[in-house]
Amino acid sequence: MPLSRRLFLQAAALSAAAQPVPALDPATLARFVDPLPIPPVARSSGRRAVPGLSAPAPFYRFAMREAAAKLHRDLPPTRLWTFDGCFPGPTLEVRAGQPVVVEWANRLPERHFLPIDHSLHGAERSLPEVRAVVHVHGAKAPPQSDGYPEEWYVPGKSAVYHYPNLQDAATLWYHDHAMGINRLNIYAGLFGLYLIRDDAEDTLNLPSGPSEVPLVLCDRLLRRDGQLDYPDSGKPDAPWVPEVVGNAMLVNGKLSPYLEVEPRKYRFRFLNAANGRFFHLSLSNGLEFHQIGTDQGLLPAPLSLRDFVLSPGERLDAVVDFRDCAGESLVLANDAFQLLQFRVARRKTPDTASLPAQLRAMPRLAESDAVRERLLTIDEYQNKAGESVGMLLNRSHWSMPVTEKPVLGSTEIWSILNPTDDSHPIHLHLVRMRILDRRRYNVMLHQMTGQLRYLGPPEPPEPYEAGWKDTVRAHSMMVTRFIARFDGYPGRYVWHCHILEHEDNEMMRPFEVVAP
Repeated sequence: MPLSRRLFLQAAALSAAAQPVPALDPATLARFVDPLPIPPVARSSGRRAVPGLSAPAPFYRFAMREAAAKLHRDLPPTRLWTFDGCFPGPTLEVRAGQPVVVEWANRLPERHFLPIDHSLHGAERSLPEVRAVVHVHGAKAPPQSDGYPEEWYVPGKSAVYHYPNLQDAATLWYHDHAMGINRLNIYAGLFGLYLIRDDAEDTLNLPSGPSEVPLVLCDRLLRRDGQLDYPDSGKPDAPWVPEVVGNAMLVNGKLSPYLEVEPRKYRFRFLNAANGRFFHLSLSNGLEFHQIGTDQGLLPAPLSLRDFVLSPGERLDAVVDFRDCAGESLVLANDAFQLLQFRVARRKTPDTASLPAQLRAMPRLAESDAVRERLLTIDEYQNKAGESVGMLLNRSHWSMPVTEKPVLGSTEIWSILNPTDDSHPIHLHLVRMRILDRRRYNVMLHQMTGQLRYLGPPEPPEPYEAGWKDTVRAHSMMVTRFIARFDGYPGRYVWHCHILEHEDNEMMRPFEVVAP
């Protein structure tokens, strides 16, 4: 019997055990015993015609399948939902300006193995239990290929999407986006990287090949049998919980792995693929990150950082130079959690890669370019016991009429008022944004009278947020302003909080780009 099939059968048997299994304490596992896995790069399987294009485009097929993987040397295999049996899924690498066609095939089981809350909108008992639709996060894609949450399909079906890739080189990612169960599907493993490359980036001679390493971060709760443990409220008819934060930190699908590196420059593409955890990252010996990019591509110049924060959905592109660390071991840490060990070889090798002083000019997007400023709120609702039962954007449920209708080609400023105790990563599909500022405001006065009174001067974004973004943290008790030009395509898209438990419980709204 093939090893992959044997692992799957073992995981399925463990997951189906009738008796409750105690929780795993990851601190009881040995650290740095597994090498860091690198997701495989997807290969095209021919070419496919695209309406409106004169030549066929490279064609890829990704199948969502149940599989099993060992998250740690000393754990049994874990039951997962994957793309092509990989966790994370295969990396899709494309060239800017060169379109591709992708078939996203649903080959998942008919039943879900995580707790569905049928009281949530879009997850009613009348709907199929297992549904999926794929969104490429950060892509400038036509609406019919964006992965609209209601355009899900069931096992045995598939969707064929066209990605024009008319955008700068950037670190994007793909993941499930099915209405009402998105948090469960991603927690089960349905995500992977989508890298856009272009000629301008190629000329920079940044670290490449084995010296370019993706670092996909997420956290999970695990049982001692190695299986995923997704928490619930304890209420059989309403198992939804406001946030899920795990104690098992995974890097490229492994618990506390190690990476052998040479004393030279490496490029690391960071992605926070967690449901709700914010990662605060640093290196144990104080070594600097030289940030070269944000969500939507390169910065104008490298930025030296000792640490940075990534909220769910955010990416950061950085170069780390290990030349002065020959023979050492150092650790990538998330506060007290040790995520990944770097083992630096003693023997120095030639390093021909560069870290240029200038990277990429950023087009100016001035506030005076904006034709409209929208004032939008985050609204939390609690029950009598003070428990959060859901959040809305601008006091609007998903099914209410669309209220945000930017004109194609126009520039707008969106101001997000956040009276809650949490920071919320707000993601807009289709567009890229620049953060303008954040400013404290009198929350009580606004809630009582609707009057907006600021309590201090505008605060600029963190230096590592100053590039092009598609996911912006709206901080607690502050107004966060960002500016975006609605280029691309007319049609219906969505904006939402990227804390997945919030998104699945109505903290998502459609917006419509209308033709001029």
